Amino acid sequence: MRIGELAEVTGATPRALRHYEEAGLIESERAHNGYRLYDAERAVTRVRNIRFLLGAGLTLDDVRVFLPCLDGDIATTEPSGQGLRVILDRLAVIDRRIAAQTEVRDRLVEKLDQATGGRIRPVA
Repeated sequence: MRIGELAEVTGATPRALRHYEEAGLIESERAHNGYRLYDAERAVTRVRNIRFLLGAGLTLDDVRVFLPCLDGDIATTEPSGQGLRVILDRLAVIDRRIAAQTEVRDRLVEKLDQATGGRIRPVA
């Protein structure tokens, strides 16, 4: 299967597929003309699993931890202890970002209240 076919079947872009390959998450062979050739069944499953994990909020570095599981049904498989650690770490990062953004929002609301005497309220 060539890169364009894999992209069409999985909904990933060819650029994303090349990026996954550079990250060591998928593999290809080179045809005599230099085109990338993927094992159809394995590559489709892996790319769908990679996209599932990325869609859940993980990064490509996080996805590497799940490499041994990428050839199966990752959506229904229990994560390993290391996988759970990655998920907890990612949640902690997200929580810190939310807290930082909430602080910024609160400061802006305070400045808006000071500037308008409370007449203008932000949209929730």
